[in-house]
Amino acid sequence: MNFNFDNRFIQNLPADKEQNNHVRQVNNAAFSFVVPTPTASPSLVAYSSELADNLGLTTDDINSTEFANVFSGNQLLDGMQPYAMCYGGHQFGHWAGQLGDGRAINLAEIELADKSHKTLQLKGAGPTPYSRTADGLAVLRSSVREFLCSEAMFHLGIPTTRALSLCLTGDKVVRDMFYDGNANAEHGAVVCRVSSSFMRFGSFQLAASQNNMDLLTKLVNHSILSDFTHFLDSTVTESLNKNIADKLSSQIYLSWFSEICDRTCALMVNWRRVGFVHGVMNTDNMSIIGETIDYGPYGWIDAFDLNWTPNTTDAQNKRYCFGKQAEISQWNLFQLANAIYSLIEEAEPLQRLLEDYATNYQAQWLDMMRNKLGLLSKHGNDQQLMIDLENLLASVETDMTLFYRQLAKFSIEEMAIDEISLDDPSINKPYSAEELCPVIEKQQHLANDVAFFKPCYYQPAQLTANYQQKLSNWLSKYRSRIQSETAQQNQLTTTRAERMNSVNPIYVLRNYLAQQAIEAAEQGDFSKIHQLQRVLQNPYNEQEKCNVYAQKRPEWARNKAGCSMLSCSS
Repeated sequence: MNFNFDNRFIQNLPADKEQNNHVRQVNNAAFSFVVPTPTASPSLVAYSSELADNLGLTTDDINSTEFANVFSGNQLLDGMQPYAMCYGGHQFGHWAGQLGDGRAINLAEIELADKSHKTLQLKGAGPTPYSRTADGLAVLRSSVREFLCSEAMFHLGIPTTRALSLCLTGDKVVRDMFYDGNANAEHGAVVCRVSSSFMRFGSFQLAASQNNMDLLTKLVNHSILSDFTHFLDSTVTESLNKNIADKLSSQIYLSWFSEICDRTCALMVNWRRVGFVHGVMNTDNMSIIGETIDYGPYGWIDAFDLNWTPNTTDAQNKRYCFGKQAEISQWNLFQLANAIYSLIEEAEPLQRLLEDYATNYQAQWLDMMRNKLGLLSKHGNDQQLMIDLENLLASVETDMTLFYRQLAKFSIEEMAIDEISLDDPSINKPYSAEELCPVIEKQQHLANDVAFFKPCYYQPAQLTANYQQKLSNWLSKYRSRIQSETAQQNQLTTTRAERMNSVNPIYVLRNYLAQQAIEAAEQGDFSKIHQLQRVLQNPYNEQEKCNVYAQKRPEWARNKAGCSMLSCSS
């Protein structure tokens, strides 16, 4: 394996002066040097061939003993200088102080052939000074979920950290999955994560909380120099390369913060588009470059529910539930703004960017929903159409993913009958012979609409006459809205269904699918991981013999551990 090591982070930023690896408070440092814990008998379970190729790795590299050793933490290559990052954060709305990489160890930064930079990071490779009371290790079940979801998100077109490899360590790790006193020895595992930056909102918060202006300036400057260089002219770039502590103009810092807001907003809209719920949106889990990071108790929406959270810790308060992710991301950005205020020394421009965030999210959400519905233009009533749809989806247990795929097949050519009143007593009223035909037609119309979406419903008993009327009324409005764009539709080479299916995936990493793969892997069968990985690499197109991956959650998985609710245990 031949990497061009760059290691900019440790070159630009101050290191912890303490060399011993023990839990402690770390001051005036961005990281601590630390060595991964050796493992008993590492073996490769799965890897991303696409990412490996991008990193310059060959098939021989992947199949070598050296690969499993390096990416499980057993061996270091010449040029690797492993370290754990120091940062803080708000956890569930409360300032937690120093947190840091308690289970992650950065092996090195590398420069690729295209001059881009990537950090190779091991998750589950042993304790660091930031592990607090934990052991820094990870188990197979959480590592499978991290590996699969990282790759699933990437192929959905959503910014994310990547997963190069998943390795078993040969060691056993004791975990209490639901913190209820039932601890078990589980298979240990390590995932190699890859990103251009693992810096978080909390990286800047901790320095600010310590009133360490020198460290804060260096951290922000490093972020800009590494991932936001388009704000800099050659003179400023050259100056920062010589001295990372040079204070930049407030306008550059504002531009940096503005783009973080934009990237975060786009990420939240994408999560909403595909039905992803992160589960733990603490500020230490928010990427400064707008990537999805730290796959813990995440989940994918089965039945559409804005109040759903996959996290047992959040089950009561639902702070990080599906429908609040945009709101929480704005709250997190407020905390970042507070942290960098001393670099700008003006509250108004920061406040303006934060106020604009909600407006920008709403506009992007509307555009996203138009795309999901195959609409080409903007209309003043669109927001109400979208709100009515989400209320409809939430009124009975409706599978979000399947509904949008089914809607793409819905014919807009059928003649719509007059909109049905929700107070219409048609079903129970006695009719004369001449009145009977229209009533039968109306009732058949309602039944046909519900039957068309039958694959999407979890509880058939919920499909009352009232619901059937609401569904048909919404479909009538949707049909009219689509038909109003007929001229534009005729000018395109793509159909409405093709456009909808390009943004509405048919395959997502449903929790029960991940759990099935985990249970098989724990018995030594990794085939389900490999098959799921292949399916998720092409999430928008139907794949032959893959219908089992495009079905609603089975009833047995409704309350099964790992399928409905998850904990932070890993």
